Amino acid sequence: MVVGGPDVGKTTFCQYLFYRLRELGVRVAFLDGDPGQSTIGPPTMMHLSHSIDPLLISSEPGETHHWFVGSISPSGHMLSMLVGAARLVNKANELGAETIIYDTSGLIDPAQGGVALKRAKIDLLMPVIVFAIQKDRELDPLLVPLRLIKRHRIIEVVQSPSAYRRDITNRQSHRAWQYSQYFTGARLQRIDWSRTAIIPMPRFALDRLIAFEDQDGFAMGLGIIKAIDRESHTIDVLTSLSSLAEVVTIHIGDVYVDSQTYRDRRV
Repeated sequence: MVVGGPDVGKTTFCQYLFYRLRELGVRVAFLDGDPGQSTIGPPTMMHLSHSIDPLLISSEPGETHHWFVGSISPSGHMLSMLVGAARLVNKANELGAETIIYDTSGLIDPAQGGVALKRAKIDLLMPVIVFAIQKDRELDPLLVPLRLIKRHRIIEVVQSPSAYRRDITNRQSHRAWQYSQYFTGARLQRIDWSRTAIIPMPRFALDRLIAFEDQDGFAMGLGIIKAIDRESHTIDVLTSLSSLAEVVTIHIGDVYVDSQTYRDRRV
C-alpha cells in the first residue's frame, strides 16, 4: 500500500513498482484507489487490473474490475471506499495475484477523516508493506502509531523531484478528458427502472452519473441520465455499454456530468 498526500508522486512510484515486479516475473495486480484522479479507468470508480497499459486493459476486460464509489472524493463515501478496496483485493487474490500494489487517494487531512480512512484500510487489508511519501511529516499522525505497533513494515520514500502540483482546474480538466474518452461512441439506451434494483433510491436527475453493476456488485460501466419519464418509469441513459442484459443494479452517483463538455460537479 502506498500512502501520501496529493501531488507527491504516489502513482509514479506505484507504476515503477508495478513494472519492476513484473520484470522479476511476479504476477502483480494494480489497485487504482483514487476516484478523483484515476489512472486506469474513468473517475468515480476504483479499478483493479493486471496491467496499467490502456491497450492491454481494453483488450483484456475479464481481468479488469471496477468498483463504483459514486463520487470524485472519498469524503462522504468512505464506507464504499473500504468495501471496494476489500472486494477488489479479494478479486485480485482469486485471479492469482502474488503482489497487489494499492495506489491510495491523497486524502490525509485528519480533520476530513483522511487519517482514519487510511488507518481503517490498513487494519482491514493488512498490507505487508506500507510505503509512505510525504513532504514535511504530514503523515506522522498515521505513521507514528504504526511504527510502535510494528504490525506492518513502514518504508518512507523521498518525494520525486518530478512531482508537480495540480490545481483544481487542472484536475477537473483531466477528469473531463477521461469522461470524454470513456464515452466515445456512447449511445442512448432506454431503461425500465421498475425492473431493476436501484441504489440508494430512484431519485433520478438529468446529467446524473450512474453505474451499472453486475451480480457480484462490480461496476460494468457508467451512464449519464439524459431523459426521465416518471409515468412509464423509464430513463434514457448515455452509455458505452452495448448491452444491459447482465445489469442487476443501477447505482446512482453523487456527481453530475455535462455530456457536451464532460465537466463534472458534485451533488
